Amino acid sequence: MSVLSQHTSGDLGDRLRDAYTVTAEFMADIISQTCRRFPSTGQSGKSARVERLIQSGAWTDAAIALLDLELPQWQIRRLVYDEGEWYCALSRERELPDWLDQSIETRHVDLALAILSGFVEAQRISTPENRTSVPTVRRNASPLYEPLFVDNIG
Repeated sequence: MSVLSQHTSGDLGDRLRDAYTVTAEFMADIISQTCRRFPSTGQSGKSARVERLIQSGAWTDAAIALLDLELPQWQIRRLVYDEGEWYCALSRERELPDWLDQSIETRHVDLALAILSGFVEAQRISTPENRTSVPTVRRNASPLYEPLFVDNIG
């Protein structure tokens, strides 16, 4: 399964924003584009639960279970329904005051899509960049660069 890239998350974010409801196909797209642990061999019970919830059409519960499986460090901080939209805030530090917390806030007319939007954003910022631990060396040498062999036999 692929890790989120900036381009993919933008497309997926647009699809989430424009969607009216969750479908099994849409949920499969979200999982294939964002999830690294699904299906998880070490947590087969959680993976099976997500699959059962998707099969039964319990989209909100499936979104919460997917969040628990993929990003256990993130939790729902706040769910609020106001003027026809669901507002969802996800946080790593739920016990901190709002003004200290760096939470992700999303909104949608559908509760499951509001949670999934937050999930996709949390997954995007939690995904490590494709960098190695060793610095890279430029491969193109300067045209003035000339290798020099020095034999010190002293």
